[in-house]
Amino acid sequence: MAADRNQLRVGRLLKAHGLKGALKLELYTDNPERRFVPGAEFTLQVPEASAWHGKTVTIREYRVMNGNSVVFLEGVDDRTAAESLVRAILWMDEDDEVEDDAWYAHQLTGLDVLRDDVVIGTVARVEHLPAQDLLIVKTDAGEVMVPFVEAIVPTVDVPGGRVVVTPPAGLFEELPPADAPGAE
Repeated sequence: MAADRNQLRVGRLLKAHGLKGALKLELYTDNPERRFVPGAEFTLQVPEASAWHGKTVTIREYRVMNGNSVVFLEGVDDRTAAESLVRAILWMDEDDEVEDDAWYAHQLTGLDVLRDDVVIGTVARVEHLPAQDLLIVKTDAGEVMVPFVEAIVPTVDVPGGRVVVTPPAGLFEELPPADAPGAE
């Protein structure tokens, strides 16, 4: 019996593109050239009423056209077939090989967030934005958005259950007004 594997959401099919079965793809991965290679297979998340429910699709070709990610799938050879897959979400098995400085959002959620060796909160979730990812940290005072960049998050220790942050002044606390005594 095969071991259960974690699946990762890696994309969503947005709309048919052209007449030959291509589909525009919204990416949920930062490495599409590695994920969407010819022969890669994806599990589909579609409504139960869809003819595609319970099926998988295989990549025939991936390309970037006019700044948009576009995929061609085996067995999807015309616009009508492509339109039947619009809004489908693509899932794939989690890789065994992960880059040294790369993590999946589900691995970070729930980790303690430490500042100066003191736990100041936990990672509630990861927001993926075009410019950069944000760690949403749940603290006693509420949620704080922390840019997920090495200068502010120098250490991610998934096995140790912690993330170390070195935030700029004011990210986790109110700064005194500039005209307050002692302010420079």
